[in-house]
Amino acid sequence: MRLDDYDAGDDIRDLGRGGGGGFGGGGLGPLLSILPMLFGRRLGCGGILLIMLLAFVLLNSGILNVGNIPGGVTPQNEASSGANVACDTTEERFACNVFGSTHQVWGALFQAEGQQYRRPSLNFFSQQNQSGCGVAQSAMGPFYCPADQGVYLDTDFFRELTQRFGAAGDAAQAYVVAHEVGHHIQTLTGVSDQVRQAQARGGEAEGNAIQVRMELQADCYAGVWANRARTRDGQSVMEAGDLEEALRAANAIGDDTLMRGAGQRPVPESFTHGTSEQRMRWLQRGYESGNPAQCDTFRAANL
Repeated sequence: MRLDDYDAGDDIRDLGRGGGGGFGGGGLGPLLSILPMLFGRRLGCGGILLIMLLAFVLLNSGILNVGNIPGGVTPQNEASSGANVACDTTEERFACNVFGSTHQVWGALFQAEGQQYRRPSLNFFSQQNQSGCGVAQSAMGPFYCPADQGVYLDTDFFRELTQRFGAAGDAAQAYVVAHEVGHHIQTLTGVSDQVRQAQARGGEAEGNAIQVRMELQADCYAGVWANRARTRDGQSVMEAGDLEEALRAANAIGDDTLMRGAGQRPVPESFTHGTSEQRMRWLQRGYESGNPAQCDTFRAANL
């Protein structure tokens, strides 16, 4: 990829390796820690949202005890955030440049609609730390937290993307970052709130189906970014083979592929991100059109 040094913004932090939770032995921390073992996969943003819904029910039933922290959310780990410098490694610097490029693209798109784009924050962490949605753990994979409008990236994830998922290449890494920023677009447009409200009204299978549409839209938004991203001299950031790298990454993290890799039979009712074929299709749709209006997965008859 052709990536210049873009302005990634001021709200970028390297949280480092955090402490042991901060939930007094209850709340979301233990719940998050056991779910990856139960599902045998990374959770991602969709998993986080579903966990939040489950935790809301449990909290109101009194089953979980979150101590004296209002809302059950622990503040950022200030000790760890002050001891690290963001964007100072090769992996972080690349993610920061992709992140800055997304600001450029989405800022222009929002401005064209007479709206102002509000940048998300970018947070790097290792193994475990805190987010506005609770504990951030490596087992979750990259995720977006709507509560603090932050993108969270495990500093080791890009290495695992190559070694575990067989999706090497800078375009594969860029797709992951752009996908999480896509969730921020959904927060700004109100889609995230609508999804959470719909999930609260429906059952588990219905909630999962809605979540799949949300994730596929974020894939499509990642494709829109890839189509529109330009260097300072006006060239596309995408080079020959980059789209194929991104598509391989989308294929590697489809629900059906991940379940088969974990020795499980794919169960469509349990999907939260979409099949490999669906993820590749919507990523490519966004890339070929470059138009966010083509990413309305919620009205699509066929995913």
